[in-house]
Amino acid sequence: MLASPEMTHSGPKLLLHVEGAVVLVAAVFAYAKLGASWGYFALLFFVPDISMVAYAAGTRAGAWSYNAAHTYFGPALLAVVAYAAQYAGLLSVAVVWIAHIGFDRLLGYGLKYPSNFKDTHLHRV
Repeated sequence: MLASPEMTHSGPKLLLHVEGAVVLVAAVFAYAKLGASWGYFALLFFVPDISMVAYAAGTRAGAWSYNAAHTYFGPALLAVVAYAAQYAGLLSVAVVWIAHIGFDRLLGYGLKYPSNFKDTHLHRV
């Protein structure tokens, strides 16, 4: 069920935005500690949004693709594999991916429902 208009400025929604900001800032600090190129950060930052192309195949496919690229499971798994393999370049990609998700949450872009691109777990965009 989507939030009613009265709920759109509620405490939980605000907390989710703040949480996104915290994740974004933490990821930027982690990226800085890795010493990776900021040019690569800028180049990779919006790559997860390519997943929206799947909306051309319909809202169900689009929502599935978007959600797959905008949950923390993918970059967390990538980070674990990269860390275990001691591959800093891949770890940097995972951190940029996490930063992107945090940025989206900060702006209020949530995971998508298959009903409509604008229907998210945070609210209707």
